[in-house]
Amino acid sequence: MVYLLTIFIAAIFTHNIALTYLLGMCPFIALSRNMKTATGMAIAVIFVITLTAAINWPIYHLILIPTHSELIYYIIFIIVIAASVQLVEMIMERFFTALQAAFGIFLPLITVNCTVLAVSLFMVLRDYTFLQTLFFAFGSAVGWMLAIVMVAAINEKLRLIGDIPKGYQGAAIIMVIAGIIALSFLGFAGMVKIQ
Repeated sequence: MVYLLTIFIAAIFTHNIALTYLLGMCPFIALSRNMKTATGMAIAVIFVITLTAAINWPIYHLILIPTHSELIYYIIFIIVIAASVQLVEMIMERFFTALQAAFGIFLPLITVNCTVLAVSLFMVLRDYTFLQTLFFAFGSAVGWMLAIVMVAAINEKLRLIGDIPKGYQGAAIIMVIAGIIALSFLGFAGMVKIQ
């Protein structure tokens, strides 16, 4: 249980998928301008990452490995991700229409978001058990959420102050904020390590 907690905490801080590996930057930069949109996208990403990892692990270990079909795991993982995103899109279309409109093109882009695929690939590369995969997937998603929500909150506060130099407005200030947060998360590097 202690190792599972270590994986979870490391996935949030020291191995943050957005700030350490710089994955998922397209929706991260585009949607971190507004706190509400960033939070909604983060919840969708948490759902999709956790669901796809929970589905991809048994597919890989119980179907692909016994049939010696590991060669096609990229394709299988992408199909599972696409189906999961479609499920999220249908749920949002039915219950959260305004939030879906705010996402625009970025909700379907979760399908090709490298964050979602990277979690499943790390699961294979690190040879995680099912429980380790779930903890890593959920921790990675929470880490991505923490990063985008923190950046959105700071970005909104800076826009309220309105004293941002012209060259730093837009995506530039988002990258500066993300870099500073990444440096602060790096301070935990000696405390928590995973493979």
